[in-house]
Amino acid sequence: MKFGFDIDDTLLNLREHAFRIYNLKLNRQVDIEVFHALTCIPVHEAFGLSTEEGRELWDRHRSEIYYSAPPFNDAVEVLQELDRCGHEVYYITARAPVHCDQTKQALIQTGFPVRDGRFYCGMGDLEKVHIIRDLGLDYYFDDKPAVLETLGDLKLSVYAKDNSYNRHLEVARIVEWRELLDIVNVGRNER
Repeated sequence: MKFGFDIDDTLLNLREHAFRIYNLKLNRQVDIEVFHALTCIPVHEAFGLSTEEGRELWDRHRSEIYYSAPPFNDAVEVLQELDRCGHEVYYITARAPVHCDQTKQALIQTGFPVRDGRFYCGMGDLEKVHIIRDLGLDYYFDDKPAVLETLGDLKLSVYAKDNSYNRHLEVARIVEWRELLDIVNVGRNER
């Protein structure tokens, strides 16, 4: 089977990592529960920053955030298991083209199974649907409502990586990555 994955806030715990970095850089102690209660993607609101201030903070620390964000629990191991079982694992990220090579290398260094021709980077969020369709994926996982809402007409199983800002969506969701192994076994039994 073919599995597609967004990276940020799907495989990597990017926003929470940014939140923790912002706490350090701003010398603040905003409680993690404030982060978990956010219903929007940007985390700067938790610090009372304007959109412009948030953008400046993000731009100043983007590389640190991108290349040191930890994977969600079991994400690496589950994707390794999919790869070991012969499934095709694709990565589809809207990170800017300037970050593509380093992002791919960071995934490899973290242990994600990245094979040649299965890493797509540099498109806009709303362009992902074309890549997903062209690849003929069986499953796709993303966190962002704007992306998930474009996939309804495709013949694949779409899952939201559970986050506070996407809980309003009526879509199948995955909370912990170990759940995916059960989903694969169910899918295998239904085919």
